[in-house]
Amino acid sequence: MKRSKIALSSVALAGVGALALAGCASGGSAEPTGDAGAVITANGSEPQNPLIPTNTNETGGGKIIDEIFAGLIYYDAEGEPVNDVAEEIEVVDPQNLKVTLKEGQKFTNGEEVTADNFINAWNYGALLSNEQLSSYFFEDIEGFSWDEDSELTGLEQIDEYTFTIALNKPASDFALRLGYSAFYPLPDVAFEDMDAFGESPIGNGPYKLASDDAWKHDVEINLVKNEDYTGGREAQNAGLDIIFYASQDAAYADLLAGNLDVLDAIPDSALATYESDLGERAVNQPAAIFQSFTIPERLAHFSGEEGQLRRQALSMAINRPEITETIFQGTRTPASDFTSPVIAGWSDDLTGAEVLEYDPEKAKELWAQADAISPWTGSFQIAYNSDGGHQSWVDAVTNSIKNTLGIDASGAPYVDFASLRTDVTTDVIQTAFRTGWQADYPGLYNFLGPLYATNAGSNDGDYSNPEFDTLLNEGISSTDLGDANAKFQAAQEILLQDLPATPLWYSNVNGGFADTVDNVEFGWNSVPLYYAITKG
Repeated sequence: MKRSKIALSSVALAGVGALALAGCASGGSAEPTGDAGAVITANGSEPQNPLIPTNTNETGGGKIIDEIFAGLIYYDAEGEPVNDVAEEIEVVDPQNLKVTLKEGQKFTNGEEVTADNFINAWNYGALLSNEQLSSYFFEDIEGFSWDEDSELTGLEQIDEYTFTIALNKPASDFALRLGYSAFYPLPDVAFEDMDAFGESPIGNGPYKLASDDAWKHDVEINLVKNEDYTGGREAQNAGLDIIFYASQDAAYADLLAGNLDVLDAIPDSALATYESDLGERAVNQPAAIFQSFTIPERLAHFSGEEGQLRRQALSMAINRPEITETIFQGTRTPASDFTSPVIAGWSDDLTGAEVLEYDPEKAKELWAQADAISPWTGSFQIAYNSDGGHQSWVDAVTNSIKNTLGIDASGAPYVDFASLRTDVTTDVIQTAFRTGWQADYPGLYNFLGPLYATNAGSNDGDYSNPEFDTLLNEGISSTDLGDANAKFQAAQEILLQDLPATPLWYSNVNGGFADTVDNVEFGWNSVPLYYAITKG
């Protein structure tokens, strides 16, 4: 799962013409009300890799990358795109864009940000031999190759502050994607020694590293305000210390004790009490996070018509409202589709969505129909990583299935996330397994294309349906927002029949902040807007 709302038509699905991604920062231009010399403390986790934008695809590193770099656009609290380094992004047509940069933008080593800094960074991220985790974000650009090292020939510099992007297929939401961290620029010095650069990166965002040794591995990272940053995310505080906690319980204890300013993850042990503990300082709001489990069609009893019937039966055997209330204390919302309510175009009125409702009698009927094709044997299991706090809900889901269908059902724990993902990605796993998605950018396509399109990079169940692919391609090629969303919704109605993954619930962001800070706002993707926070 990667770390990824309203009225996005002005960028993602606009007609031909010049599109200035205009807007005000969410608090970035306001006068600070607290001590501008105060440093904010927040929770985090040790990054998986050196801090290189195209090789950072987990939340620990992503949280830092997004504070020390600025891209062409950023997303405000509501998921609206706002110009950052870009002066203008012109969507010429669904396959061609023209980008004009603001002049005078600088990296913290004094180097000016130019078109080359984007072109070189994107080419580095896309190059096969560099093995960057986010390389797939460049696959729509002409010249990209999964088979050999190849230059992104679709990137052309017009002058120092202008470049064009030619895509190899229509992607009408490509402009909207450009706020994601894979598209950040890199200074020239990065290419002299990328590994060393990743340990002490030089960015162009609202914060910069406090010193060459600001990243204290497995402890914390210290950031200070970048006084040269002139975009809409200007920091209203002096800096940001991100503490790498070994457990959510320890972080929550520090928050209650006044030793931590902002927390974006409440431990399970406190879900029932944190809102009363924190009062108005508690946060419980929808975020662009979707949870599910996946059953590969290659497993016995789960291919063809039999498999479709069994997936539908299993889905209708799950009491989502009871589980989200009992296990998650109302901090999750039962899913009615495959995306998220905070994304423009979301609908809770899709044909076939009743398959996500708890209906024991219908579940038994469907299971019996599947048994008539081939009698069920064995047990049903859902694999999960034990280090992620998933056992309670997996046990609840499998108990609901067991009690409804009268079959043996249970969880299948893995010691850690890496072990689970290795078996999933190598097709070794012989059970269902937990899956989910945190949006990379605020668009419906991001929840559908990467997960369910034929041969897509995150298509863990190897699902393939030509009718779904056609609707998805028609939607992403359309420049009309209403038409595109209609295509994506129609595509989801196919998913509701096939259930390549079984939607469970949408996750809320559950967090809080101390009485030491003000102007705390959590964004569409569950991350606090650190730059807007004031203290004192």
